[in-house]
Amino acid sequence: MFGMIKNSLFGPTEETEYKMLSSETKDGVGFEVRRYDGAKYAVVSSEGRSFDQVTGELVRKLLMYIGGSNEEGEAMGTTAPIIITVYPRNDGVLSRRLVVAIRIPTSYQQNPPTPTDSAIKVEERHGMTVYALQFGGFAAETEYRAEALRLTRTLGETAPFQRKQYFCCSYDPPLKPYGRRNEVWFLQEEP
Repeated sequence: MFGMIKNSLFGPTEETEYKMLSSETKDGVGFEVRRYDGAKYAVVSSEGRSFDQVTGELVRKLLMYIGGSNEEGEAMGTTAPIIITVYPRNDGVLSRRLVVAIRIPTSYQQNPPTPTDSAIKVEERHGMTVYALQFGGFAAETEYRAEALRLTRTLGETAPFQRKQYFCCSYDPPLKPYGRRNEVWFLQEEP
C-alpha cells in the first residue's frame, strides 16, 4: 500500500504512496481517509465526449508515454492508480469534461521525460486528503457514479469535501479478468 511494487501485465507497477489517517464504517459502508503527498503527474484531458467514450483512449495515451513514447525513449514502468477527475452536474450525471492522470514513477519525479504527444502535460499536483471508497469489478461511468452516490450518502451533508469534482481511480490493467480494484475519491476540503 505504501509505495509497494507489484507485477501486472504491464510489468512492475508502483502504487502511489499514502498515509492512512483513518478507516471508518458508517451504515455498513467502509471508507478510508488518506493523505497523498504532492508529486508530478502526466495528465491528458478531454471535453465534449462522455466518460465511457473517451477514457480508454486517454489512458492509452498515458500508458504509451510512460512506456517509452517520450523524447528520451524511456520506459518508466507503470504506477497505480490511474486517476480520472470528473465534474458532476447537480443531477449527478458527469459533464463531458474529464482529466486523466497517472503519477510519474518515483525514480523519474525529479526529471520526467518530455512527452512526444502534445496532448500530454507533466504537472505538479499539491498534496491532498481524500475520502476513499473501494469497490471491485469492471468500472465504467455507471459504476463510478453509483459508488460516488453511496459515498456521498455515507459521509452526509456535513462532511467537508468538494462536491464540484471527484476522482475515479483504477488500479488494474484492462485485461485483468477478476480481483479488480477501483476507488472513488472525494477531496477533503482543508480547514
